[in-house]
Amino acid sequence: MIELRPFAKLGGADHGWLRARHHFSFANYYDPARLGWGRLLVWNDDRIAPGTGFPAHPHRDMEIITYVRKGAITHEDNLGNKGRTEAGDVQIMSAGTGIRHSEYNLEPDATEIFQIWIAPEREGEAPRWGARPFPKGERAGQFVPLASGYEDDGEALPLRAPARVLGATLKAGEAVTYTLGQERLAYLVPAAGAVEIDGVKVAARDGAAIKDVGILTIRAMEDSELVLVDVA
Repeated sequence: MIELRPFAKLGGADHGWLRARHHFSFANYYDPARLGWGRLLVWNDDRIAPGTGFPAHPHRDMEIITYVRKGAITHEDNLGNKGRTEAGDVQIMSAGTGIRHSEYNLEPDATEIFQIWIAPEREGEAPRWGARPFPKGERAGQFVPLASGYEDDGEALPLRAPARVLGATLKAGEAVTYTLGQERLAYLVPAAGAVEIDGVKVAARDGAAIKDVGILTIRAMEDSELVLVDVA
């Protein structure tokens, strides 16, 4: 089953400095049919105005992955971590027993991000933060793990959940397959471009909720940049 969730029909909010769309219930947007997809609880599509951002606030027992689509985001937390993550790169914060952080766009132009929250397998562990670059050339024509709860996923950022966050870039007409497994769930969003999955067209920033599909075949209708979450 592939359920298309068009970008234009997503929940959202406009705070002036922040324009957000929510693939799942979040903050003041509530839809009982969209409370998550397995362990995937939040997928926010945020546009942050220059010189603004999220002031220091707390989190606990959540895996929070930030995929930067445009611009850069600057992170600072009460553990002493500081970092700037730019377009195409990824940061992850394991909130664990509790962490307080801020996220600001200190760039001259708007920053656009996907923020993805995944429920951890274990609670009460020490908080941590990390980030690393993922050159788009390394993702050409294939899915590459960006964050993963599986040790054999190479240089992926560590995730405290039986899940993967993957990225791929495809040229128009190119296809890629991904072995999901009938018992797993997937959620795919093109950061740019448009693809077709089993006859379902998924345009830029649309969501595709996928289940009961053993192997995904994704064909690019135009040059595309993809983010896929594979969860239990």
